[in-house]
Amino acid sequence: MEDEFLTIPEALPEEERVELSLRPKTLAEFVGQPIVKENLSILLEAARGREEPCEHVLLYGPPGLGKTTLAHVIAHEMNAEIKITSGPALERVGDLAAILTNLDEGDILFIDEIHRLNKSIEEVLYPAMEDFALDIVIGKGPAARTLRLDLRRFTIIGATTRLSLMSAPLRDRFGALYHMDFYGPEEMTSIVSRSANLLAVPIDEATSASIAGRSRCTPRIANRLLRRARDYAQVRAEGEMNPETVDAALNSLKIDARGLDEMDRKALLALIEKFNGGPVGLGTLAASMSEDIATLEDVIEPFLLREGLLSRTPRGRVATKHAYSHLGIDIPEGLE
Repeated sequence: MEDEFLTIPEALPEEERVELSLRPKTLAEFVGQPIVKENLSILLEAARGREEPCEHVLLYGPPGLGKTTLAHVIAHEMNAEIKITSGPALERVGDLAAILTNLDEGDILFIDEIHRLNKSIEEVLYPAMEDFALDIVIGKGPAARTLRLDLRRFTIIGATTRLSLMSAPLRDRFGALYHMDFYGPEEMTSIVSRSANLLAVPIDEATSASIAGRSRCTPRIANRLLRRARDYAQVRAEGEMNPETVDAALNSLKIDARGLDEMDRKALLALIEKFNGGPVGLGTLAASMSEDIATLEDVIEPFLLREGLLSRTPRGRVATKHAYSHLGIDIPEGLE
């Protein structure tokens, strides 16, 4: 894995097997998201009591917070089979029809990146979600006719990082919407400790907290950093996992105590040194870094904004006094 991918919240292909082994299977094992868990437990218990599939569920929020994991938890809690696909993978109506007609009673269809479904797929999905029926158009022109196929009752779980990009008609067909938020320090520490136990890595709370503090409040990143720290400890520290080992391991990967990586610091330094702290347009800042605008906007900027190191103004991006302090640069008088 390349160092620059360590702090991105999206899943990497080579992580799939490891992530699967670390996923909790029940709501009781799932750490964090207390409001989501409470409301979801009521929804699932009620559905089990009625002996019917639960309502369609939409999970939304930033990547890496456990939307896919929660979908598997729901399936386990409902004792249901889960089939997995994604918005981009459903290119033709036939793709969706093949999946839906093969679902058994109570099965769950998990659609990741559901905001990327195309319009024709969405229109087929509407009657499937509402009436558990599939409308198939046979023929073309004046001779065309619609054939309705009855489907077994199932549950769709959608996941999206961009709720605003979902069409209102599709969004409204979900009976339960849950927002996945970033995790707190104690929750992140618990997640690291749990993952370390599953990976048979001996670790104490202080060491777990050290990893958690660099994990950008995101479990996927925490698990990734835990594995890198474990490797470092095995090779360079005789397997001893402690805060000092974590510091050495993650400093060698250029991830500082606050979770900023080399690209984050490069963006802040460019803003401060080349543009006197801003304001500056995103395109200009990206060009000065020889970086793609989309990478800056989607990967780097959100974390810096959330940490209060960067702010948006009508005239462009501005480095805050916290950015100067973090980089050890004197704060200009106007920012005091």
